[in-house]
Amino acid sequence: MFLTFLSDFGLQDDFVGTCHGVIKTIAPEVQIIDVTHGIAPQHVLQGALVLANTTPYMPQGVHLAVVDPGVGSARRPLALRSGDGRFFVGPDNGLLVPAAERLGGIAEAHELANADYALDIVSRTFHGRDLFAPAAAHLAAGVPLEALGPPLAADALARLDLPEPEVGENRIHATVLYIDRFGNVQLNLTREHLQRAEVTPGTVVEVELALDRYYAVAARTFADARKGDVILYEDAYRNIALAISGGNAAELFAAAPGQEVRIRLQPL
Repeated sequence: MFLTFLSDFGLQDDFVGTCHGVIKTIAPEVQIIDVTHGIAPQHVLQGALVLANTTPYMPQGVHLAVVDPGVGSARRPLALRSGDGRFFVGPDNGLLVPAAERLGGIAEAHELANADYALDIVSRTFHGRDLFAPAAAHLAAGVPLEALGPPLAADALARLDLPEPEVGENRIHATVLYIDRFGNVQLNLTREHLQRAEVTPGTVVEVELALDRYYAVAARTFADARKGDVILYEDAYRNIALAISGGNAAELFAAAPGQEVRIRLQPL
């Protein structure tokens, strides 16, 4: 059985290694795939988007995700099954839902309430180690989902407020979702949004972000632009992003998640 693991823990401290130890103690045969532990601290939306983008490329199994700014609060610990038979374990803060909905919807959900499948002592601040990792390991070892706790209605689960773009005549209003380590700025746009605004490869647009304005060209690949050009392109997960050929768009735009981006087809 495969178990994937995504978090905002980073690799400097012992958090990831300790969770690995808990998992392997319970399910020695499980194969762990670390998707990333570089999610920005407490950035649930980024974690949810990365989980949704990457899980379709992962083998069937259990998907453990921990980005949990509400640890120790009234938020519920959760395990669910997607329509295609995968299991997800993590906090009920919207982190798991986009991935599950992309993979057949939420077929079944349960609160992690059975102490038999948690560590003996559960801290108030490290549910990744004490609740989520044990539950994920037990699922990987064959424990039925329903054994972990009482059922939850799918429509009762927390969901993220995903911003919707506005597409009008000669303009698009978008939002920065997250920024990767290369400084590429992912927007809440798809190719269909660009097509509705009649933005096609080669179209020059004006991009306004944080009061700065730059010209950008819609491109299929980085090779379509000169070094230093700002481009608007479809990334590997079919989201539209801003980038600089050979550079760092996030630094140029001083971009941050949640910022508004205005794209105009006819520069002012």
